[in-house]
Amino acid sequence: MMQHQARRPIVAGVDGSESALVAVRWAAAEACRREVPLRLVNACPWPKHHFGPEALGLDYPHAFVRAAREQLASAADAAIQAAPGIEVQQQVIVSYPVPVLVAESERAQLVVLGDRGLGGVTGLLIGSVAVALAAEGACPVVVVRGEPAVAAESRLPVVLGVDGSPTSEAAIAFAFEAAEARGVPLVALLSWRDDPVDPTISALLGWDTVEDSQRQLLAERLAGWGEKYPDVAVRRVLTRGSPARHLLDEAKQAQLVVVGSRGRGSLTGLLLGSVSHSLLHHAPCPVAIVRPQVAEAADR
Repeated sequence: MMQHQARRPIVAGVDGSESALVAVRWAAAEACRREVPLRLVNACPWPKHHFGPEALGLDYPHAFVRAAREQLASAADAAIQAAPGIEVQQQVIVSYPVPVLVAESERAQLVVLGDRGLGGVTGLLIGSVAVALAAEGACPVVVVRGEPAVAAESRLPVVLGVDGSPTSEAAIAFAFEAAEARGVPLVALLSWRDDPVDPTISALLGWDTVEDSQRQLLAERLAGWGEKYPDVAVRRVLTRGSPARHLLDEAKQAQLVVVGSRGRGSLTGLLLGSVSHSLLHHAPCPVAIVRPQVAEAADR
C-alpha cells in the first residue's frame, strides 16, 4: 500500500482534547515511519447558541478561528516532539467533522483520530465520526486508544482479525505492511462462534472437523502473504468462541489491532456488530479499520 501512495499525507483530527494529542503523537510516528507529511485538520462547525450574535461581539468569528489555530499549533508541537523533522501541515476548516474528514481521506494514506474528544471531533465513540469514516472513508481509519508506545524500539506485535472472507484482503495487506514497517511479528487470529448452536446438536458435531476446516480457511486467507513479506514472522491463532473477546485478549500485548470493515463469519458486520464496538470501547491499543475498497484505491 505505502509504496503506491507516494507522498499522500497522514491526516490527524485535532479538537483541543488530550485524546486528540495522543492520536497526533501516534500519527506523527507513523508519518515518520512512512516518510510522508502529517496533515493536522481541525474541523469545527460554528457553535449553536440560544442567544443572539450581538451578545458574542463582532470579533467572535475571528476569536473562534484563532482558538482553533491555537489548538492546531499545540498539536503541531506535540507532533514534532514525537517525531522531530517531520513535515507538518495545518488547516482549520469551519464545517462538520465527518464530511471534512471523508474528503480528507480521499487524498490521505490514513486518517487518525482519538478515541474521545471535545469540539470538532466530539465524543468519537459516542458520536458517529469514527463509524462514518470507517463506512465512507477512502483510506484506512485508525482510532488511537490508550497511551500507545510510539518509540521505535517497541517490539509488541500487530494483531490481525481474519474473518475468513475474500473482502478481508485489504485488512490483511495493511496488517502485514504495518508489521514489516515496525519490524515486529504478526498475530493472525481467526475465531468462530459456537454459541448459537443448540446444545443437543453441539454434542453431535465433530468439532475436530470444524476446527480443521477453519484452520484450512485461515491458511487460505494468509496464502502468499508470507512470500510477499518474508521478514514478518506470523503466529496463527485459531480460537472457538467470541471473536471480540479473543481479539481483546491478544490486544493486551499488541501495539495495533487491524480488522476489516465488512465481512462474514466470525467478524461479520464490523461496523454494526459487537466486535468493532468491543474493540473501539475496550481495546488497550490503537485499532485500524480497513475497508475492502482501500487496497484497490491505493493501487490507482
